Amino acid sequence: MPTDLQRDPATGHRVARPTAPPSGSLAHPDQFTPRHVGPSPEEVEAMLGELDADSLGALVDEAVPAAIRTERPLELPEALTESDLLEQARALGEENEEARSFIGMGYHPTVTPPVIQRDILENPSWYTQYTPYQAEIAQGRLQALLNFQTVTIDLTGLEIANASLLDEATAAAEAMMMLDRSRKAKGDLFFVDEDCHPQTIEVVKGRAEPIGVEVVVGDVRDFDFGEEAFGALVRYPTTDGAVRDYEGLCESAHENDAFVACAADLMALTLLEAPGEWGADVCVGSSQRFGVPMGYGGPHAAFFACREQFKRQVPGRMIGVSKDADGERALRMALQTREQHIRRGRATSNICTAQVLLAVMAGMYAVYHGPEGLREIAGRIHRLTRILAEGLQKLGVAVRHDDYFDTLRLDLPEDTRTDDLRERAEQENLNLRYYNDGSVGIALDEQAGPAEVDMLLELFASEVSQNGHALRTDNLAEDVPGGYDGSQPRETDFLTHPVFHEHQSETEMMRYIHALSEKDLSLTHSMIPLGSCTMKLNPTAALMPITMPAFAGQHPFAPADQNDGYHTVIEELSDALAEITGLPGVSLQPNSGASGEYTGLLMIRAYHRANGDEDRNTCLIPESAHGTNPASASMVGMNVVTVDCDEQGNIDVDDLREKAEEHADALAALMVTYPSTHGVFEEDILDITEVIHEHGGQVYMDGANMNAQVGLCRPGEYGIDVCHLNLHKTFSIPHGGGGPGVGPICAKDHLAPFLPGHSLDDSVGGSNAIPAVSAAPHGSALILLISWAYIKMLGPEGLTASSEAAILSANYLKERLAEHYDIVYTGREGRVAHEFILDLRPFREGIEVSEQDVAKRLMDYGFHAPTMSWPVVGTLMVEPTESESKAELDRFIEAMAGIREELAAVEDGHADSGDNVLTNAPHPAELVCADEWAQPYGREKAAYPAPFVRERKFWPCVRRVNDAYGDRNLVCACPPVEAYSENGHAQNGEA
Repeated sequence: MPTDLQRDPATGHRVARPTAPPSGSLAHPDQFTPRHVGPSPEEVEAMLGELDADSLGALVDEAVPAAIRTERPLELPEALTESDLLEQARALGEENEEARSFIGMGYHPTVTPPVIQRDILENPSWYTQYTPYQAEIAQGRLQALLNFQTVTIDLTGLEIANASLLDEATAAAEAMMMLDRSRKAKGDLFFVDEDCHPQTIEVVKGRAEPIGVEVVVGDVRDFDFGEEAFGALVRYPTTDGAVRDYEGLCESAHENDAFVACAADLMALTLLEAPGEWGADVCVGSSQRFGVPMGYGGPHAAFFACREQFKRQVPGRMIGVSKDADGERALRMALQTREQHIRRGRATSNICTAQVLLAVMAGMYAVYHGPEGLREIAGRIHRLTRILAEGLQKLGVAVRHDDYFDTLRLDLPEDTRTDDLRERAEQENLNLRYYNDGSVGIALDEQAGPAEVDMLLELFASEVSQNGHALRTDNLAEDVPGGYDGSQPRETDFLTHPVFHEHQSETEMMRYIHALSEKDLSLTHSMIPLGSCTMKLNPTAALMPITMPAFAGQHPFAPADQNDGYHTVIEELSDALAEITGLPGVSLQPNSGASGEYTGLLMIRAYHRANGDEDRNTCLIPESAHGTNPASASMVGMNVVTVDCDEQGNIDVDDLREKAEEHADALAALMVTYPSTHGVFEEDILDITEVIHEHGGQVYMDGANMNAQVGLCRPGEYGIDVCHLNLHKTFSIPHGGGGPGVGPICAKDHLAPFLPGHSLDDSVGGSNAIPAVSAAPHGSALILLISWAYIKMLGPEGLTASSEAAILSANYLKERLAEHYDIVYTGREGRVAHEFILDLRPFREGIEVSEQDVAKRLMDYGFHAPTMSWPVVGTLMVEPTESESKAELDRFIEAMAGIREELAAVEDGHADSGDNVLTNAPHPAELVCADEWAQPYGREKAAYPAPFVRERKFWPCVRRVNDAYGDRNLVCACPPVEAYSENGHAQNGEA
C-alpha cells in the first residue's frame, strides 16, 4: 500500500500517514490505517507547519530521546483489510468446536436479549463512554449502574453494593482483604470452605499470602471460630450444587467477632433466601448468567454487596444518589476519597477499571425481565434439573445432594467407569464436570430445554443402564411439579422499584436504553481528551468477532482441544505484544491494568524469593505515579518509598540514587511510567534503570502511556524487566464507561518462569508460576479478539503511524493552547509525548475560578474535560490520541480559547468571580429554557458559547452535582418511589 510514512532517503524521517491507494492501484482500498489515523495528509502538513517541524519524523526525533529509539522496525505480519480480518476471524471461530457445556463452576450459557446486544453491547453510545468522573454528562450510565447495584442489594439482602468488580474469584479476594482491614483484635486466619469454586480458592490464597493472611481450606461444617479466625468464605450454592443453611455459621462467627463472606449465584438468589437474611456480612459473585456470554472466561461483571458498616472499606466504584445545584436528584460516584489517587498506598484496593459495560448489560437484563421474568427463568432451570435428577435416579445414578438449584453431583454405579462416560460424552460434544473421586457434575442453564435433558439422559443410559434406554422429559415432568421446595426458600421480595416493572416490551426497553444513552457524552459526540486514558477509536471491525457465537459461547474450562481458534488468537496476540515491547514472556490473564501491576510485582517478589532474597520488599515509586502503583505495591506486601521529581517533572535521579543506595539490601523494584505521567519522554531513563539494577532491583513499567511508544521504542531495550499494557487504551478495547479492560504482563526471560498459572489449566503460566490472578486461565478472553484484530488491521507500519500521529496531535494541541495557557512540562526540545498538562493554578489563586469550573464549562461546549488535577493538582492533562482529525482538534482549541476569554472577563472585573458562566456551568436545557433567568449573562452565551456548538449541541441533563451531599447521605440503590418529586421521574425509574 502506498504510504507517505515511508522513510525519506535523505533524512530517514517519516513524513505523513498512509494514504489510500492511488487511482489504478491493484491494492485493496479497504485499508484500515487511513480510517484509524484521524489527520489527513493535508492536515498533517498543516499541523507540522504550526509546529515549525520539517517532517513528522523530525518531530518524533525531537520528542523521543535518540538513546531509546529502536533500531529494529516491528516484525509483524502485513496489515489485513477489514474484510480479510473478519474472514480470518470467522475461519478461526470454526476451529472452536460447537460443544454443549454443562460444567457450571460459575460459567453458564445464557440468552442475551437481542435488544441488549444491539442497543448496548454493539452501540458506541454505550461502549465508547469513559468512567463517569464527570457526573453531569454521565447520568445515563450512572442510572444503569444504580440499577445494577439495586439488583445486587435486593437479591443479596445487604445494604451496600458497588458498581462491579472483575470476576467472582477476585471479588472474593477483595472481600477477604476488606474483612482483614475491618477485623478487631484477632488472629490472621481466614477460613475458606472447600466447596467454593476451585479457581476462587486459588485466587484468594494467592492474594492472602503476601499480606500475611493465613488461609485454611476445609469443610466448613467442621469449622469452629476461635481466637485466630477473623472470617470465613462459603459458596451458596456450593460448587457442586448443594444448598446449605449457613445461619448457624454466621451466628458463631458474630459471637466470636468474626465475619462471613458468601460467594453466591445471582440467578439462584431469585429462588433462595437472601444471604443477608441468614447473616452473611459480604456477598460476592458473578452476574455473567444475567445475559452476558461466557466468552471463554470473560469479561463479566462481578457483584459485591456488604453491610453498611463497611461502606468506607468497599473496593471499587460505588454509585450514589445526590442532588444538583437546583436541589434536583442527580447521581455520582460516591465516596471517591477511597480512590487510589488520593489514598495511594492506603487505598482500599488497587482497582481502577472494573466491568461497567457488562454490569450495564446485567442490570438491563433484570430491567427487561423484571422479577417475575427472573423467577420464571430460574424456576424453569430448577424444574429441568429436578427432572434430570429424577431420570438419572431411575437409571441407578445417585444424586449426592438432596437440596440443589441447577447443579447435580452424581455418583455412578460401581460397574460404570467415569472415563468411559467421559469419552462418550466428548464424542457427542457434551462437556460435563469430572471430580477426582470419580463423581460427575452437571449444571443446567437458561439455554437448556427438554431436548438437552433428554440428550443427557440418553448419554447416561448408554453407559449405566442394561437396556440402554432412558425415560424422556415429557414422561418424567408429570411427577415433578414446578417451584422450589428445598432448603432456604426465598421469602423476601426483590426488584420492587418501578424501573423493573415497566420495560418488559421491546419498544419500552429500546426507548429506555436510548433515553439513558442520550444523557451521556461519548466518542459519538466529540473527542474525549483525557490524559493517561487514550480514548482512541474502537474499530467496528475489531469489535464484530466478539459477538460471533463461536467465540462468545465457549466455556473457560472446556477441553482445550475444543478451542483451537481461541488459542491461535491468544498465541498470535501474545507474540505481537512480545515483539512490540521487546519482552518475550507474556500472560494475558490479568483482566485490568491494576491487576497487571499486581501481577508484575508478584512476579518480581517471586523472583527475589527464588534467589533467596526474601528481604527484598522495598518498592521505589515516583511521586508522580498513578495511584494504583503504590496501592498494588502494598497489596504484594512491599514497603513503598517515594522518589522525588524535579522542577521539570522528571524523576530526580540524584534522589533515586540516594534511596536506591539507602535501601540496597531490601530493594525489590522501581515502578516507573514511561513516557512519564507528566507527558514527556524522560531523557534519563537508561540511567534510571541502571541505578536500580546496580542495587539488585527490578524495573517495572506502568504501560498506561504505551500509545506513544509502539513501533518507536521497546521497553525491553531500555532496561525494563516487566511491564503491563492497557489493551483498553493502546490496543483499542473500548472503555465501556469504566470497563472492561485487559492488563497483560510482558516480561524478560528471567522473570518469565513466574508468569501466573492456573490450577485448572496446566498450559498456562511459567515453570515456577505464581498463583492465578483471575478466575479464568486467560482472563477476559473474549475481548482479546479486539486487540488481536486491531494489530492485524494496522500491521507494523500502521501501528508505528498511530504512535507518530498521537505525538503529532498532542504537540499540535500543546502549541496552539500555549497561546492561551501555560504548559507545565515539556521535554528537552520543547516537545511533549502523547499528552501534556495545562496549568490552571493561577486562576484558582487569582480569581477563585478552579480547574473544576473549567471542566464543567467544557460540557457546555460539548466536550468531556481532560484529566483533572492529576498528576498535578490544579491542572488539566490533555491526550488527543491519533484518531482525531485536525478539525476536531481545532474545535477543542476553539473551546479552550473561548474559556480563556471567559476567564479573562473575570480577571478584568467584567464578570463576578462567584457568579459567572464558568462557576455556574454546566447549563442544562431545563435551566436555559426556564421562564426565569437570574444569571448575569445571556442564555445564548450559556448554551451556545461557540458557533460550532450549534451544529451538534450536547445538553447536560443536570446542573453541577453536589459531591459532599452525596457522601453525607449515601444511597446506592434506586430510591423508593415516595422519595421522588411529583415530576414523573418515578414512572421511568430515574433517580
